[in-house]
Amino acid sequence: MMVFNGGNNNLYIQINFIIISIFFLLMVKEKNYLAHIKYLFQRNKIPIRLYFLFIFFLIFQKIPLPLEWLKFLSPEKYDILEKLEFKGSFNSISLSLTNSYFSLLNYLTLFLYLIIFKSLFYKKKDIFRFYFFLVFLGAFAASVAIYFYLIGNPDFLIINNWSKHAASGFFINRTVFACFLVLCFLSGIEYLKKVNYYRKNDPNNFFNKIYIRIFILLITIGIITSFSRVGNFLFISLILIYILQALYINDKKNRLFLITLILIVLFDILILGFYFGSERLVQRYSFLQNELSEYLPTSKEFSLTRGGLVKFAFIEFKKFAFFGYGAGGFEFLFKISFKNLSTNYASHAHSSLIQYIGEFGLIGCIFILSSILFLFINKNFFSFKNFLLCYLLIFILIFDFSFHIPLIQLIFILLLSINYEQVNKFENKF
Repeated sequence: MMVFNGGNNNLYIQINFIIISIFFLLMVKEKNYLAHIKYLFQRNKIPIRLYFLFIFFLIFQKIPLPLEWLKFLSPEKYDILEKLEFKGSFNSISLSLTNSYFSLLNYLTLFLYLIIFKSLFYKKKDIFRFYFFLVFLGAFAASVAIYFYLIGNPDFLIINNWSKHAASGFFINRTVFACFLVLCFLSGIEYLKKVNYYRKNDPNNFFNKIYIRIFILLITIGIITSFSRVGNFLFISLILIYILQALYINDKKNRLFLITLILIVLFDILILGFYFGSERLVQRYSFLQNELSEYLPTSKEFSLTRGGLVKFAFIEFKKFAFFGYGAGGFEFLFKISFKNLSTNYASHAHSSLIQYIGEFGLIGCIFILSSILFLFINKNFFSFKNFLLCYLLIFILIFDFSFHIPLIQLIFILLLSINYEQVNKFENKF
């Protein structure tokens, strides 16, 4: 998924769904894994049922409905069909059946990934292996991106470098790349924080921690050379929050961890920031000032900027308020609303939050949010790691579209699902 633009392609989504479905069917043939899955379903009945209601709602958006029903359920879609002089008797709520179909596959895939992950990675050593894998993956992606950035970002085989003045590597967008690396960075820090507590007697700890620190430095360089304001803001704020927590707890055993974080900050700001362009340093870390100005309603005229697209998406949401315009329908909505923009168009709203409520409508959002909230009610959910993930999630949802990328969705879901108290219960139970 990382290599193919984070799986941000309908073909890759379909291939991914087929592979993970086959793996899931093979896994349930083993009685021990099947017992894990049954346990998970019994323990999370309400959120799982609500999630399936959300899946059924996505299917409902795709079903051809009589035009009389459509006129009542989605008046705006009916008006669009009238303007297009549509001659049929049936049509769906979704503006883009193809994109909605592949989005449905993606949400089913995410569910299967989560069930498989919770059934396989239920021991502490498995969790740390997963963290190590993510950090290694981030370092590998960063190394590729840095190398191509230094040689001028030429196109090479499957790598299409759209931005010639920033590192993006395998990813089609530098901000998606930076957000991916921030999540990998968080995984590395969690590894360093927890490994001495949960794997005290592991002889590999010393060398593994050295590898993790090297990977983190590569990830740091990758984030900086992306020149993504969102990514760099989240990166530096994440480090500062970790430092404040370490100072607050005042744990002598974690002094080395705190020193490592401070060195990363110094390495970022004092060395790499100036080496790769000191004039961009303040711009990257004054993210809120630069971004919020675009969202202010200073003009009623549409402009092809982040803020303009977000305002357009919000206005269109109100027209499709209850049943939405279907997952993946924003690009079609944009094209029919602005016919004279030449080759310029937008495939996303530059705000995943606004685009999601437009795609799913209030009804779909209620289903998915209810499913998530019932998971939040679980007392074991509240941890410092999950607080940081929610912090990152809120900023990405509001100010970027990265949460529409399957790989970013997957990593968020898997990281949020990791709970050390639950791991202890699982190890004792199975």
